[in-house]
Amino acid sequence: MAKIVYPVYLTGEQRETLMKRIKTGKHSAYEQTVAHVLLKVDLNQQQDHITDEKVAEMFSINRRTVIRIKKRFVQEGLQGVLSAKYPKERPERRKIQGKEEAELIVLACGASPDGTNRWTLRLLAEKMVELQYVDTVSYETVRQALKKNELKPWLKKSWCFPTADADFVCAMEDILEVYCLPYDENKPLVCVDEMNKNLVKDKREPEPMEPGKVRREDYTYDKEGSANIFLACEPLLGKRYLSVTHQRTKIDFAEFIRYILEERYPKVEKVRLVLDNLNTHKPASLYEAFPPEKARALINRLEIHYTPKHASWLNIAEIEFSVLVRRGLKENIATRNELVKQVEQWEKRRNGAGTVVHWRFTTADARMKLSRLYPALEEIAEAA
Repeated sequence: MAKIVYPVYLTGEQRETLMKRIKTGKHSAYEQTVAHVLLKVDLNQQQDHITDEKVAEMFSINRRTVIRIKKRFVQEGLQGVLSAKYPKERPERRKIQGKEEAELIVLACGASPDGTNRWTLRLLAEKMVELQYVDTVSYETVRQALKKNELKPWLKKSWCFPTADADFVCAMEDILEVYCLPYDENKPLVCVDEMNKNLVKDKREPEPMEPGKVRREDYTYDKEGSANIFLACEPLLGKRYLSVTHQRTKIDFAEFIRYILEERYPKVEKVRLVLDNLNTHKPASLYEAFPPEKARALINRLEIHYTPKHASWLNIAEIEFSVLVRRGLKENIATRNELVKQVEQWEKRRNGAGTVVHWRFTTADARMKLSRLYPALEEIAEAA
């Protein structure tokens, strides 16, 4: 028989005390566990020795917990093991603060080492030791220090810095003023934009979803070229008109504008057209596609308003493209005909819903929230 580590022998009084603690249920979970373990390993009541592993399995605890309880009983008695804190208070984890914390912040806010694209907890901990700021530090200590200072070096945001000049704010306020105009059936507001769509074909058919099994797709595909999608939306009426083309040349753009004017708005006096600054989005494109008489007639029916450079968020057509991508198109579309079909179905469904766009960002909001973009307002602020 193997030697028993920390043998437990309970007296009758001790067994009675432990039984009462189990039956009353008024004691802590730790004390309940101690009582169960000691009663189970009591050699005065056992005919056959029960291993620590078996006891641990019976009460769903760790073997080391069983040994610790037996050791405390042997060394400190019943009251000692019942009054002990479980688990034992661990020594306080070393924290970095003061100068060490400042050094960590400087590291995390700076560039990561060559051969890495960003800081990780492991890299920061290793660098702190390498630079001899600390003798040793755990990843958890680094994480807590970063959390305390609201630093997340593994995250980043991307945006385009607009040019803070008069041209930008002039174009922005022009768009915002147009968006605030009431509906005019003789001068409808129409926002136009375009989007490239890559055509790709799955090499293997996806496996459909089943109960208890997610849909599975092969990540490999074949490139089948690309196509372009023109989109025009009238936000105040909730109407969208789309066209799929092979390219986005000046002639393609001109043909889409002709389609909007002659087939969608043939009787209106003018169309207030919102466009971005793409090189093809110019009235001159109409002269590339049509005879001068027709080009001039179409241009005379347009009132064009350009969004500022690097401010495509001001074009409401961007909102519609976002909805189209998220809800209207499959990720992998192999042919132009299939793309046309999906686009037409989405256009029909979207127009049937009649969803309008309520634009709420006004010129007054811009002058308050984007005051740093206004040259004159910036000078006034600096002077103050």
